[in-house]
Amino acid sequence: MGILAAQDLAFAYNGTPVLDGVSFAVGTGELVCLLGPNGCGKTTLLKLLLGLLPPTAGQALVRGRPAHATPPRELAAAVAYVPQAHQPAFAYSVLEAVLMGRAARSFFFGPPTARDRDIALEALDRFAIAHLAHTPVTQLSGGQRQLTLLARALAQGAKALVLDEPITGLDFGHQARFLEILRGLCREGYTCVMTTHFPDHALWVADRVLLLRDGRIEADGPPAAVVTGEALGRLYGLAVSVFPIAAALRVCVPDRISRLCREAPGRP
Repeated sequence: MGILAAQDLAFAYNGTPVLDGVSFAVGTGELVCLLGPNGCGKTTLLKLLLGLLPPTAGQALVRGRPAHATPPRELAAAVAYVPQAHQPAFAYSVLEAVLMGRAARSFFFGPPTARDRDIALEALDRFAIAHLAHTPVTQLSGGQRQLTLLARALAQGAKALVLDEPITGLDFGHQARFLEILRGLCREGYTCVMTTHFPDHALWVADRVLLLRDGRIEADGPPAAVVTGEALGRLYGLAVSVFPIAAALRVCVPDRISRLCREAPGRP
């Protein structure tokens, strides 16, 4: 039994099937990337794992217990959520935002303790954003906001992280740094399930890749075996080639982009 798992999981919105027969398990220290086109059910699957939705059939499990039936405080102690970077509505300071991750562990959601503050500051320091502690989150860059959300998740104390397209909208440098941080967390025993629209990122950092299409898991396995041109072509409906560029490093390029590059003036 994994830290996070799905057992013949199904879900429907107003009678319309979104997921059907989804099964997998994620073990301690694994980084699992979930790939699939828009509307295939990725975010719904994450909501089921977070206990935010009750399944239509089957089970979403966190440490062997049905997620939607687990008391919120217990669930928050086991799994944390990192959403996409977004523009926050309120000008909380970075430290206040990270301290919100401690709320589920506070007695009747009381004020943060000195220990809560120390844990929050340690999380900020870990990601080299302690100097932003008193900066309003509304003034952060996208990369800084995403590191703040990750720090909040770690301050929560959960050892499993569910991340919904966490690098969408980040610049090239912040994408690389964020992936490096996730890989480091998994080496420390954290469990991560991440959706992404970038197959390259799954190739570079994942231990396993799940391909989700039409509400079903189409493939589940090591990145090199799962992220192939043929599989990506079926998933996204276009021809894709996967090129090795160095030892153990590959990139995915749509064939139409390769053709455009060859046809560009001045290209060899």
